[in-house]
Order: sequence, then C-alpha cells, then structure tokens
Amino acid sequence: MQTTRINGYDMAYLEVGEANSGPPLVCVHGTLGDFRTWYSVLGPLSKTHRVISVSLRHLFPEHWDGIGGNYRMGQHVDDTIAFIEQLGAPVDLMGHSRGGHLAFRVAQARPDLLRKLVLVEPGGALDASLGTGAGAPPRIAVAAEKVRAGDTEGALQHFFEEIEGEGSWRRVPAAAKQQLRDNVFSFLGQVNENRKPYTLADAQAIRNPTLLIGGGATKGNLSVIWRALAKHIAGARTAVIPDTGHWMFEQAPQAYCDAVTAFLAG
Repeated sequence: MQTTRINGYDMAYLEVGEANSGPPLVCVHGTLGDFRTWYSVLGPLSKTHRVISVSLRHLFPEHWDGIGGNYRMGQHVDDTIAFIEQLGAPVDLMGHSRGGHLAFRVAQARPDLLRKLVLVEPGGALDASLGTGAGAPPRIAVAAEKVRAGDTEGALQHFFEEIEGEGSWRRVPAAAKQQLRDNVFSFLGQVNENRKPYTLADAQAIRNPTLLIGGGATKGNLSVIWRALAKHIAGARTAVIPDTGHWMFEQAPQAYCDAVTAFLAG
C-alpha cells in the first residue's frame, strides 16, 4: 500500500504491474469498498497493465466514524481527478457501482484525462429523460438507520441482500465480509452524498470510448441503468458476464478480465 496527498487527504492505493506497460488502469470501488475490492482481478489485469486500485476518502485503511460533511460524490470525483492528474494523463478508468457513477462523472468533467472508460453496473438513478423504472432504491437510507441504531451487521445484510437476493449474505466469505464491515460507517456519509441522477444530456456528453459491463443475474435498477446509458453513449460497447451478480469480477474473475482486456487492447 502507498499513499499520496490529494486535496488535503492522504489517499491510499495499491499499484501492481509494469510501469511501462501502457496507460495505467485506475480502478475505483463502490459502496463499502476500498482498494481491496479488486483483489480477485489484480493478478490477471496486471499481466498486461499497470493497475492502480484506490481507496476513496474516508474508506479503509482509514477507520472513519461517519462524522463530518465531506463524504460527497463531488468530493470523491474531485479527489479522483486530482489523483489522475498526479499520475500524468491519460489513464484508463474503471469503476464499479458507486465507483462507476464516479467514473462517469470524471469522464463528463475531464475527458482529457482519460483514454478509455469501463463502467461496471454503475449505481445511481435515471431521470425522466432516460426513461423510468430506475430510481434510486432506499437501501442506503435503511442501512444508515440500522447503523445509527447500532445494528451494523443488520445494515450490511440488508444492503447486500437488496442487491444479491435473500440469503446471499450468509454465503459471503469471511474475508469479504470483513472488508465490508471495515467500511460500514460510510453509510452515514453516503446517505447525504448529493448524488445527481443521470440525464440524457449527461450520457450524450461522454466522448471517451466506453465499455459497460453487467452481471447476467443482476436484477433491479442496477441491471437497468447500464443498459440505458449504453444506448446513449456514442459508440459504447457492452459485455454481460453470465451467471453472475453485481460483484461479477469476484464471481467470474477470468471472464471479467477477458472482457476488460479485450476492450482496452482494441
């Protein structure tokens, strides 16, 4: 693990792979994640890329108590932009879930910093210009209430099973559960993070070559959003990882890496 000073904060990251193997691939985690989110694919991806996996502000290795007003999507976007600027653009940027929303906003604000964009079931909501049926579900608000009541395990179970289905939490390996537990107080910040819905104009503004990836078994708004965005991002490519859910890179790492590396090489 390394750290670098970004907008007054020591931002942690992992870096693997050869420095001279082309543009860096910067990986951004989603809700409850950190630089460990991408462990299952760091090895395969680093065979052909310099891979940099970041931890956003207030996520592990920081043990944040949820107090403070700067856990905002805008702050995380600004931090990621500043991080990429330090690397020396352009980079390839890959984001999962909330991190996919963040990566989308980076591409919207600073396309000059990016070569290619990979959005992995980006989270959020669609506004009316992109259709209906993909509003933001209340799972974060419910989880935050459980954290405030002292039921952190219940918060994690509710959040996870709202995405992956009833009974899925008990099947999560112990190490993966601990990673999520390490970041459980981020629910208290995320519930008021000021995330804006995607609009048709937002999607049409993306100019970087873009790959959108979905899990074949994902249900709900996370399966709707990436498909709606793909219809309106010029030249967007898509990939579905069969028989996987929202964390498809953990469930089928080789198939996931094959899709990503083929896109980045093209």
